[in-house]
Amino acid sequence: MKTRALLTAAVLCIAGPAFAQGKAPAAKEKAAAKKEEAAAKKEEKMAAAGATARAELKDQKGQPVGEVTLTETPHGVLIKGSLSNIPAGEHAIHVHEVGKCEAPFQTAGGHLNPGKKKHGLLAAEGKHEGDLPNLYVGADGKVQFDAFAHDLKLKDLQDQDGAAVVVHAGVDDYKSDPAGNAGDRIACGVVQVQK
Repeated sequence: MKTRALLTAAVLCIAGPAFAQGKAPAAKEKAAAKKEEAAAKKEEKMAAAGATARAELKDQKGQPVGEVTLTETPHGVLIKGSLSNIPAGEHAIHVHEVGKCEAPFQTAGGHLNPGKKKHGLLAAEGKHEGDLPNLYVGADGKVQFDAFAHDLKLKDLQDQDGAAVVVHAGVDDYKSDPAGNAGDRIACGVVQVQK
């Protein structure tokens, strides 16, 4: 019995370091894999930053009224637009959930809302990812604007049915669900991601 115990102890003393070495490479491999995964995620985020989408907006008669660009940043999406031939005054603008613009633009669906939140920048349970600040159009019918959507990603616009940018006849009150009482849809453009 003592001999068997001594032999077992001797085998463990000799084989122990070999067993430990077998575990070390596995731990190193795991650490390397985690490091590689983190680097890939960072690279993906950096590649997404700077990606751009465009929407050419037209009115209900099919006449061009301008362009909106959406640029991915590390913090959300920068939205820039230049529009003309829009009635003077304040107008709601939103990103809608369907990339289809057939007058009177109901084909664009509701506001883009993958988070299933309530409508409105002022709503406690809001906002939709597609909710944007109102536009202020001058007497000449022109407006240039910049807006930032920190909770939006370009990938949100690339699902099966796409997305659209829609300008409304009225103002968004920033709180009424589901669309801020913004009224008719007067311009629409399908969002096209640039390759």
